[in-house]
Amino acid sequence: MKKRVVLLLTYLFIWMSSVFAQDVPVGVIVAFKKGNSQELSRYLGDKVDLIIQNKSTDANKVTAEGAIADFFSRNKVNGFNVNHQGKRDESSFIIGTLTTANGNFRVNCFFRRVQNKYVINQIRIDKTNE
Repeated sequence: MKKRVVLLLTYLFIWMSSVFAQDVPVGVIVAFKKGNSQELSRYLGDKVDLIIQNKSTDANKVTAEGAIADFFSRNKVNGFNVNHQGKRDESSFIIGTLTTANGNFRVNCFFRRVQNKYVINQIRIDKTNE
């Protein structure tokens, strides 16, 4: 009997973790790991506040995808690690380190909930001093 309860609680915990982990789409993390702007554009909102190395622009989805593609073409991506992620009300975020051939970059990616899914409304990419 105790074994069944422990297994049930374990499955419940795993299920709850997977449900709450959906706040940040896994595809966003995969797209950053690959340096794939087309894949990342699937998660962009209609308007994106894009800040790449202190150059800020409010862009539509197409313009933002082009700017990110340009960044990835100039900085060949070797990997991406999520350092922190969180959620509050109708928004969530990830903070990670993008490893490229030209050094490491800190990525802040902010999401907002639109029609039951999270879309990117801001991306900030800054060179780190490491």
